[in-house]
Amino acid sequence: MDIGQIAGLIAAIAFAILAGFMIYPLIRLGKLFDQIAQTVKDTGDHAVPALDEGVSTVQKVNRSLDDVNAISDAAQRSATNVGALTDLYGSFLGKPVIKAASAVWAVKATAQDFLNKRAAGAAAPTTGHNGTAKGE
Repeated sequence: MDIGQIAGLIAAIAFAILAGFMIYPLIRLGKLFDQIAQTVKDTGDHAVPALDEGVSTVQKVNRSLDDVNAISDAAQRSATNVGALTDLYGSFLGKPVIKAASAVWAVKATAQDFLNKRAAGAAAPTTGHNGTAKGE
């Protein structure tokens, strides 16, 4: 064996030793990639149902909000109708009721005045034509 062959043999042995040392980290790196792939797959398997649940929850909330909007619209229409009825009552019935109440009050006040004057007149002594009390 000449020197070139010995150098080639040493280089081949060194490469075999280097390849032997590199196999273990490469196997570990392959296992790490397998675990990462499995984790990504598991995450995807769990994320899709969670997203589907989120979508269905948002749809339910939207339906509830639609119901609340319908209820609030109905309440607003009811309030508008009550306001319109109140205005109608005020304009159509309010003035006649006020006039009738004031007429009743005037009749009552007049009757009380009349009765008070009559009672005051009955309680006062009656006088004759000549200014003397009757019976004198």
